[in-house]
Amino acid sequence: MKDAHVKMRCTDTILKTEIMNLTELLEKRRSIRNFEDKAVPLELIRALVSDCILAPSAGNGQPWEFIVVTDREMMDRISTESKKNLLDRIASNPGDYAKRYEKMLQKEAFHIFYHAPAVIFIVGDKGLKNLNVDCALAASYLMMSATSRGLGTCWVNFGTEIQDPAMRKELGIGDHHQIVAPIALGYPAKIPGVPHRKEPKILRIIE
Repeated sequence: MKDAHVKMRCTDTILKTEIMNLTELLEKRRSIRNFEDKAVPLELIRALVSDCILAPSAGNGQPWEFIVVTDREMMDRISTESKKNLLDRIASNPGDYAKRYEKMLQKEAFHIFYHAPAVIFIVGDKGLKNLNVDCALAASYLMMSATSRGLGTCWVNFGTEIQDPAMRKELGIGDHHQIVAPIALGYPAKIPGVPHRKEPKILRIIE
């Protein structure tokens, strides 16, 4: 009975959310590319996913599905697979926007997830018209929830380039699935400052 009480108390501590006002939360949400070598508890990851499904979706369709990876070897394999496919894509189309990242992708030491301790893939049925928008909204909720709990995230679009059928099957990604948002997750080793933002362009105000 004592052990159960201790376990419950630890879980409560892990899931406790830091109270921030909205402005503070928006300012602290940064793209993190430098993580501590510290595992993120699975119950905390589950809490983030529970928060992010509160996001709005077209017709309340809630099309999002989630794949959580904390296995280092698997993340390394995904990084290698994604870099290979991106470089192949650049080779076949030098005008591809990814060309700007070619030198970085060629570096063996470069890891697309920045050695984060966890990655959450937000996926869904590729036949759905509003899938990208709906999953992007869920991703934004997830990133804000992570920030409020002292975690850092980075949406790594390179992680959508998983093409190997065996790897996709191993990850639980079906032929009907589209990877929308691969989110690197962990405890920030360093939080960058807020980059300069341009003034918003309000095209017209009609009163």
